This record gives sequence, C-alpha cells and structure tokens, in this order.
Amino acid sequence: MNDARGQYQGNLQYAVDIALCIDATGSMSPVLDTVKSSALQFHQRLDDVMAKKGKSISQLRLKVIAFRDFGDDPSDAIEETDFLHLPAQSGAFEEFVGGIDAGGGGDIPESGLEALALAINSPWETGLDRRRHVIVMFTDAPAHPLGTVGAGAATYPRHIPRTMDDLFEQWGYARSQTSVMEQSAKRLVLFAPEEAPWSEIAEEWDLTLHFASKAGEGLEEFEMDEIIETIANSL
Repeated sequence: MNDARGQYQGNLQYAVDIALCIDATGSMSPVLDTVKSSALQFHQRLDDVMAKKGKSISQLRLKVIAFRDFGDDPSDAIEETDFLHLPAQSGAFEEFVGGIDAGGGGDIPESGLEALALAINSPWETGLDRRRHVIVMFTDAPAHPLGTVGAGAATYPRHIPRTMDDLFEQWGYARSQTSVMEQSAKRLVLFAPEEAPWSEIAEEWDLTLHFASKAGEGLEEFEMDEIIETIANSL
C-alpha cells in the first residue's frame, strides 16, 4: 500500500480497545437515543480523525456494558457484550446497542460502579506495537457504593472489587503494582454529573477526563468530538 494510512500502519500497529458503559435506567430515556447514536458512530468518527492525522488503527475492538440498578431489578442490572472487532462485527455491535431500552432504576443512584469495575477488568489487548485502552462512562446519575446494593443477588458480578479503595487499586496509578490495566494504555472518560462518586474519581484517578452532564441534556457534539480527539491524539 502506498497511501499515508498504509505506510503508517506498516510502521506501527495500533490496537484500540474501547469499553462503553451506558446508563440504561428510566431517567436516561430522553437522552439514551443520543448516547446510542454516538456509540454507533464512535468507531467511524475515530477512524476518520485518525485518517486525517495520517494514522491508521490496525485493530479496533468495542464492548458495551449497559447498566441499571441491582437494587431495583437484579435480573437486568447488567447487560454486556464481549469485545467486538470492528468493522467485522459491526452487525452484532449495532444489534446490541439498538436493543438497549431505558427502564427501571428505582432510586436515584444506579449501579454505575459495578459497570466501571467490569470494564476495568476486561480482557484488554496486550499485543501489537501500541495500545490504547479506553473506558467511556455515560450516566446522568450518582452511583451506589460498591458491594452495598444487590450484592447478594445471583446476577451480581463475583469477580469485581467490593470497595471503592479496592477499585482504585485496580485502576492503579503511576508505578502501581496492583493495577489490572496497562498504565501507558489506559484512559477513563466520564460523561457524568458532578456528584459522588464521579467527581471524586475525576479528581483522584489519573488519566481521567470528566465532562459534566445534566439529566435530560444529552451528549453534545463538541464533547464527543473532544473525546475522540483525545483518543486519537494519545496514539
């Protein structure tokens, strides 16, 4: 290949994994279609931005974790895909995202931290020359403390931390020996309200961006563009 993308890909192979955590509770109903549309466009828009920079992603994988509230209905509190290779598995990705319906939730806090914990513990790519592992959280609500609501339910994930401190240890920090993610590869992008635990995570966790959201206002285009630019610029 003699185009710019082919030349670049021939030199370095970029592997990008993105885990999208999507709040699917009833309060998200006015904005869920916007979030779903953004998710479906995510890979194409990232690919376009990379192309303009003369770069190419050799492998792009996306997974989706839709969450509600274990305190309301444990049977559908978490729905998730495996990592799906795009564009080869675009059909499966679009079918899952298109099937997410807003409902339930019960009280105001939701099970967002369980979704974040599942994302952190995903089977991230370890090969190729350069890697970027990105978690994007879409929510309009605070989150229950880990391990406190619905933890006894049969559907509650057993392999995730039960405290915020343990989750922070899994996220890790510079020179951390306890991180389950690759320090140079990881990024966390929060589209979440300035409430606990998201404001604390944004302040205390490294390599984290926070775009403050308000219920019913959706994901602004410039914010999605900034998220995509952040990923592309870090490669």
